[in-house]
Amino acid sequence: MLTDHRSVSLSYLSTNLEILVHLDAIATLYQRDHNRFHIVLNNVEFSKITDDTNFYFPTENPEENGKNLIWLEISPFRVIMTQQNKNGVNYRHYWEKGIYGKSRYWLNENGDGDQQNDSIYLRNFTRNLTLKGSSNPESLRIEYELWSNHLNLGHYVLHLEVN
Repeated sequence: MLTDHRSVSLSYLSTNLEILVHLDAIATLYQRDHNRFHIVLNNVEFSKITDDTNFYFPTENPEENGKNLIWLEISPFRVIMTQQNKNGVNYRHYWEKGIYGKSRYWLNENGDGDQQNDSIYLRNFTRNLTLKGSSNPESLRIEYELWSNHLNLGHYVLHLEVN
């Protein structure tokens, strides 16, 4: 299993809501097999830019609000992204092109672990999933819709560049 440290740029935005997140960080890249990779970002925390917007950016000192872990499991056909925060909201998204996947959100109170009973489940429909790179991932783009029953909660784009 190949392990490498790479600089990454991660952008997350909504095409119909006022949400924009951008992060430049060093990530650990693990090659699981020929076309499967894990990318792990440690100590990531996001804060609001101003009180009158929903635009977020990473804080300079993640120790202030607790540690965050973002873990992406990537293959050409599906992506699973998990955020784990010791004292906050956690989530796991499952994306596969043309499939309704699950998005799960839960609150991790006082670091007690993820509690199944306190989870919120939503569906996401993956319109597009594009992975570029022959031997290592270079670029990943996911376009999806988030749904709660019959209510569309927005259209989102996740874009990852691995340098």
